Amino acid sequence: MKSTITTDLRGLTYNDCVKAAYFEVLKQTKALLATLPEDPHRYSLIREDKVPIIEGTIVHEFINPLLYMRLECHKDDKLAINFGCDSQPGFLEYEPLSGMFLRILYKVTMSTTTAINIEDCVRTDYIVTECSEFYEFLEEVGLKNHIFHHIKHKPKAIKRKLRKVA
Repeated sequence: MKSTITTDLRGLTYNDCVKAAYFEVLKQTKALLATLPEDPHRYSLIREDKVPIIEGTIVHEFINPLLYMRLECHKDDKLAINFGCDSQPGFLEYEPLSGMFLRILYKVTMSTTTAINIEDCVRTDYIVTECSEFYEFLEEVGLKNHIFHHIKHKPKAIKRKLRKVA
């Protein structure tokens, strides 16, 4: 999957850049998940808080059995992105997808993409490694803050060899 950044992140505040980058990563992540043929892996839970953004606020959260992303407000009212990839033995066939997700995340947030350096917004203080268990837990306890979202299947485009025209 070719990664192109369609959002112009120049000329924005730090939090604006982080938010725009998060939603660009989310858009590309959904496109990545749309290529999966298995329907259960294209379901996700989404949480959006409409309250004022203060320390501790979860602005947006995306939970999928394979991938996890959260945009939240940390100290000094700075937005940060937390992430995760399922690394359980049953999901090893999806490791390439996890690698692509991480490349998208770091490519969109690297300092050469924005006028403001937001590389420190990608937090590694906790990384979710059991996304499927987290997803199932939230399903079982009831969805107070999350809503179901289904990503429609879009098969990968078949690459064809071009013939030389005389």
